[in-house]
Amino acid sequence: MESRPVDEPGPAAVDASSDGSAAAIPVRTGRLAAISRRLRQPIPGARNRVRFEMPPEDESDREGFRPEDDHGFGAPGPRMSSQHPLYVGFMGTAGVGVALAVFYIASNTTQLILWIVAALFIALGLDPVVRWLEAHKVPRPAGILISVSALVLAVAGFFATLIPTIVEQVSEIVRQAPDWIRGFLDSDFFRNVDSQFGVRDRITTELDKFVKDPETMGGIFGGVVGFGSTVANGLFGSLIVLVLSLYFLAALPSMKKWAYRLAPRSRRPRVEALSEAITDSVGNYVIGQACVALLNAVFAFIVMTILGVPFSVLLAFVVALLAFIPLVGGMIAAVVVILVALTAGWQTAVIYAIAYFAYLQFEAYFISPRIMQRAVAVPGAVAVISVIAGGSLLGVLGALIAIPTAAAIMLLIKEVFIVRQDRH
Repeated sequence: MESRPVDEPGPAAVDASSDGSAAAIPVRTGRLAAISRRLRQPIPGARNRVRFEMPPEDESDREGFRPEDDHGFGAPGPRMSSQHPLYVGFMGTAGVGVALAVFYIASNTTQLILWIVAALFIALGLDPVVRWLEAHKVPRPAGILISVSALVLAVAGFFATLIPTIVEQVSEIVRQAPDWIRGFLDSDFFRNVDSQFGVRDRITTELDKFVKDPETMGGIFGGVVGFGSTVANGLFGSLIVLVLSLYFLAALPSMKKWAYRLAPRSRRPRVEALSEAITDSVGNYVIGQACVALLNAVFAFIVMTILGVPFSVLLAFVVALLAFIPLVGGMIAAVVVILVALTAGWQTAVIYAIAYFAYLQFEAYFISPRIMQRAVAVPGAVAVISVIAGGSLLGVLGALIAIPTAAAIMLLIKEVFIVRQDRH
C-alpha cells in the first residue's frame, strides 16, 4: 500500500477540483487550524496556579472596585451581627488568649526586648551621621561602617582605660590593706576600746567562725561565680546590641517603607510625615546629647588636670557616661568627682565644684539650646517626670530614652489628638 504525508490531500479532495492543485491548499489549512485549536484548549478541570503577590498600593484603580463592596473575600454576603452572643463570646475569649500570650512572651523575653530597644535607639542616633555622609558622596554601606567603627572605638577606649585603672587601684588597696589594719590595731583609740569591750577577742572569734563555716565560703565562691557570669552576660549583650544596631542601621530605610505600608492609604502621607519627624527628633537628640556629654567630659578633664585631682582620665569617662542622662546626670557626675577631689584636699574640691557648676549653668543656657535646636523641645517638668519614670522602669536605658519618648508622645498629641479635637 502506497503511503503519503499527513498533510497531503487524498484522491477525493484532488478529484473534487477541476485543476487538483487549487483545492489542496484550503483543505490542508483547515486541518492545521483544527489541530491548533485543539491544542490550545485547556485540559478539563485544570486551573492556573495561585501565586502570592503583594496587593497593589492603590486599590481604587481596579476596574469596578467599590470600597463599600470589598469585604476581603469576594462578593458581599450576610455577616454575623457584632451583638450576637456567639460572636461576643468568641471574640472576648480570643482577646483574652491573645493578651495572655503577649504577656507571657513579653515577661520571658524582657532582656531581648531591652536589647532591641537599645539597638534601635543607637541606630536612630547614628542615622543622621550616615545620612550626612551620604549627602557628602559617601555610600551608605561605607557610612554605616564608619559610624559603627567610631562607636566601637569609643566604647573600647572607655573599657581600655577603665579596666587597667580598676585593676591597679584594687591591687594597691590589697597591698596597703595590711598596713592600714596594723596601724588601726596599734592606735590608742582601738586599745582603749579593746580594753573596755574586748573587741580583739570578739573579732578573732568571728573570723574563725567565718573561715570555718562552709556555707559562708560557698557564698563567697557563688558570689565570685555570679560576678563572672554577670560580666559574661554583659559582654554577650553588648555584642548582640552592636550586631542589631548594625542591621537596624542598614535596613532602616526599608523598615520605614514597609511600616508606612501598614497604615491606611488615605492616612499614609500623614503617618509618614509624623514618623519622619519623630525619628529625626530622636536622632538629633542622641547626636546632640553625645556632643554635650563630650564637651562636659573635656571641661571636667581640663579642670581636674589643673587641680591635680587623681584618676582624672577615668573620672572624665565617668562624667561623659553620666552626662548622657539628662538633667540629673551632670549633678551625679559632679558629686562623684567632688568626693574623689576631697582626697586631694577640701580646697581642691571647693574649687572644682565652683568651676563645674558654673560650667553647668553655661551649658544649660548657651550650649544645649544651640546643639538641641533641631530636637523637639520638652518642658522641664515633663522632662524630669519622664526621666524619673524611665529610670524606675528600665534603669539607665530608660533614663536615656525617656526624653525622646516624651518628645514623640508630645508630638503625637499635638499633631493628632489636638487637631482632631479642634475639628470637633
